[in-house]
This record gives sequence, C-alpha cells and structure tokens, in this order.
Amino acid sequence: MNGSRRRFPWLEPSAWALAGLVFWAAACTGAGQSDALAEGYPAGTEVLDADGNSLGSIAFNTTCSPDADALMRRGLSLVHHMTFTQGEAVFREAAAVDPECALSYWGVALSFVHPLWPDVPPDDAFETGWELLQKARDLGTADERELAYVSALEAYYRDGLQRSEPERLTSYAEAWARVSAAYPQDPEAALFRALSLLSTASNADKTYATQTQAGQIAERVLAAIPDHPGAHHYVIHAYDVPALAARGLNTARNYGAVAPDNAHALHMTSHIFTRVGSWEESIEFNTRSAAAALRQPINGAISHHYLHALDYLAYAHLQRGEPARALQVLGDLKAIDGPVVPNGASAYTFAAVPARIALEQRLWADAVEAPVRWPANLPWDAFPHLEAIGHFARALGAAHTGDLERATRAAARLGELRKAAEAEPDAYDWATQVEVQEMGARAWIAYARGEREEALDLMRQAAQLEATTEKNPVTPSEALPAGELLGDMLLDMGRHADALAAYRGALERSPNRLNSLYGAGSAAELAGDAGTARSYYSQVLEVLADTATPSPRLAHARAFVEAQ
Repeated sequence: MNGSRRRFPWLEPSAWALAGLVFWAAACTGAGQSDALAEGYPAGTEVLDADGNSLGSIAFNTTCSPDADALMRRGLSLVHHMTFTQGEAVFREAAAVDPECALSYWGVALSFVHPLWPDVPPDDAFETGWELLQKARDLGTADERELAYVSALEAYYRDGLQRSEPERLTSYAEAWARVSAAYPQDPEAALFRALSLLSTASNADKTYATQTQAGQIAERVLAAIPDHPGAHHYVIHAYDVPALAARGLNTARNYGAVAPDNAHALHMTSHIFTRVGSWEESIEFNTRSAAAALRQPINGAISHHYLHALDYLAYAHLQRGEPARALQVLGDLKAIDGPVVPNGASAYTFAAVPARIALEQRLWADAVEAPVRWPANLPWDAFPHLEAIGHFARALGAAHTGDLERATRAAARLGELRKAAEAEPDAYDWATQVEVQEMGARAWIAYARGEREEALDLMRQAAQLEATTEKNPVTPSEALPAGELLGDMLLDMGRHADALAAYRGALERSPNRLNSLYGAGSAAELAGDAGTARSYYSQVLEVLADTATPSPRLAHARAFVEAQ
C-alpha cells in the first residue's frame, strides 16, 4: 500500500488541525454552515471508460497503487452517473489489481446503495457490504480521509436489516455532513453530502429547501470542475421539481457532452426537459440514451437504462402528438428477446408504456386491455406499486366504456396493491401513489353510475392527495395525473371555470402536457373566455410536432386560433 500523505495536502498536520476546527464549528452551528467554507476545490482529472470514452472529470485520489487508483476514479465516475453495476465491476477490478487498496472494498459496498432509486439492497447485500467495509477499515486506518469515507458508508449499513430505508438514509446523510465539514475542500465528499440530502428531502416541504441546498452544493463543485459527472447529475436531481426545474436547464443541456456514451447520463438530461415540457429535447436525448444502453448490456441482460429511456421517450412522443412513434417504442419493448435487468425501472417501463399509450389518447377500450404483470419473467411480487398501473388503466377504461363490474374488480385490486405497497421497504411512499389511483378509479366508477357529486368529491380528494406528493424519478409523469382527471370530470359536468382551474393546477405540476393544455383551452372557450382559450390553443399548436397525427382536437385548436 502506497500511503503517502503528500497526495492529500489537506491531511498535512496544519491542514488537519484546521479541518478539526471546521468540524467543531459545524457541530456547534449546524452542518449547513460548512457550505460557505466549501471553496478552493482542486482541479479535476478526466476519466475514461474501458472503451476510451469520456466519463467527465473528478478530483479523487486514493492511497492505492497507481493502476488501482486510476480504476478507483473510473469506478467512482460510473457511480456518480448511477451506472452502479458497471461501477461495482471496476471497483472489484481495482481490488484485484491491488488487494491492499482499502477504498476498493468501500467502492463495492457503495455500489449496492442507490439513494434515489426505487429499490433497496437485497438482504444478503447488507451482510456483504458490512464485511467489505470492515475489510476496508482494517486496511485503511493509516489515512484519515479514507477512514472517514468508510465511516460514512458504515452509517448506512450498520444494523441495516433492523432499520427502515428512511432511517438508514438519514444516518447516511448525517455522516456525509460530518465528512464534508471535516474536509471542506473535498468535492467528492460535498457531492455525497448533496446526494444524501436529496434522499432525505420531504415531499411535504413545498419550499424545496433541501433540494435547493443540495443543488447549490453541486453547483459549487460544477463551478470548479465544469465536467464533473456527479455535479451534473445531482444538480438535475435537485431541481427535478416543477418550481426549480428552470434552474437545471443549462446543466441538463451540458450533461450529454460530459459523458456522450453513458446511457444514464444521456437520459438524465430529460428529467429537466420533462419538467419544463421540452419534448423535442427529451426525445433527442432519450433516443441517444436507448441506443447507448443497448450497446452496454449488464451481466448479459438488457440494461434497465434502455427500458428507462423508452418510458420517457414514449411519454414525450405522446405529448408531441405522435402516437405512432409511441407505438414504435411499445414495439421495441415487445421485440426484446432475452433477459432484462429485473429491477423497478424495468418493471415500471413494461407497466407504464402500454398504459400510457391508451390513457393519454383516451382510448378507453384499449385501456381495458392494458397488460398486467407483463412480461411474466419479471419478479412482479416485488413491485405491487407498479402492477397497479395496469389495473388503474383497466379501471378507467372499464368505467368509461360502461363495464362497471370489471371496473370495480380492477379498483378492488388497486386496494389490495395499495396495502402491499405499504409494506415496501423503499423510502418513497408508493402506497400513496396507488391510493391516488384507487380514488381516481372509484371516482370514475361513481361517475359512470350517475353519482356525480360523490364522484367529484372522490376526484377532488385524489387530486388534493396527489398535490402533496412528488413524482418518483423513475417516471416522467403519473400514469394519468389526478389533477387532469379532475379537470376532465368538471368539463364533462359543464363546470367550465372550475375545470379551467383544475387544468391550470395540473399544468403547474406538468408544464406543456398536451391533454391539460387542450382541456384548459376547451374549458376557457366554453366559459366564454376567448382570450384565454386562444392562449392555451396556441400553446397546443406550439407543443405539437410537425409530424403530429391529424386529429379533431388539433384541427379545432388551429381553427380557433386562426379565427381570432
């Protein structure tokens, strides 16, 4: 082990004393105070993948041998891109090159933890991860910073199976706050702090204070290292909420150039594009992402990054009025021959894409036939919240086509899946998402029975509950937003002003959604507000692509605008 402190100038005795003072000050005044001290980051070093493609630049050195040290930078860059499986393989390679490389074992354990993803490590990974960290500790005690990194990850793994995922992530965030305070010039520690903050952000806080704090931390790193993969990635996640999305646009547009062959990096740009309704850019980057992912299978299986890109791609095509292209995406899904990575992102895509194609176009007869638990070789028992998407589509389709018995069965199944989702270990509250779907389904069943006031009350409750939540990053949108469904119901009831207000609320959460824009235009027109109707119909025409499929709605919007 080549453990010279000269590779870490902030670990010289005088610097360590200063770091101790910073740590003490943070403990006394709150870890957030250390943000102001996080300046003077070192320059980054460009990192290439095994094929010589850029992964961006990071500032990360270890006490490992030179060859292992280079692999550690590659592994960490891949983790920053959230290509965790590839990162794990590189960390294992570093351990093989230099068995005394303490942080290589930390890296493998790190790759098991996905703070913002819809999964948690399997039970056996907690034991394996803890053992790896103890090996890293035994090898790395000569270097304080490396030991601090080990300690931060131990905070997640310690008593892992006895604690919930939110409890583990809270401990993890507190640990990275301590490391970042102790090493204020370490950009990687700052970014791990930002990521861990995002994993604990409350969906109930509509000031988005935590997301803003995390975004600002990542932006400071980005200012020092303009092509840092983690800084780009975490800025995008931090601002992946409607109120903040515009702040992430420049970063999103730059990220595709940082790692032009990394599937997840290319896709991540579209989280911001989706939030601001920039469908053409979302299509461009998810098309590139899907192509890259096909070139990068994971352990012989089709990558979930491929499937994830397809979901966002289908959604964007539907918003651009291109259902034929969305059907091509579904065709790509159906054409998959061979195993896929069996995680939540894969399952979400298979559940959501066929449901979206029917629901977005209000093709209710098709929605009745939405597939459930497709394909059969995915572990659907682990994803009750994702199975719910198909039943939600079936319930709405059956209610709108008058098959109330079938609709009621589908709604009952949603209730069962909501209870199953309550037991899911994920930090994200999927049970509430299924509850919104269940209430929406029951609302439209009541509406079909003629129980209009009861239906409207249920639909309002669903929309209000949805408004307290944030969508999970695994999805570009709810299967069908409750706020938009409320607008549809009010419009059908002839309550045009109320419908307009509902559509406007839906558009605040999901700008440039085609159905909400057209619904708002229709509601305003029927309310006699020609100016507002023209504004929304004009937005419809701006959103639609040149290749948009001709439809009565498109013709009506164009005729109305031209007549004004």
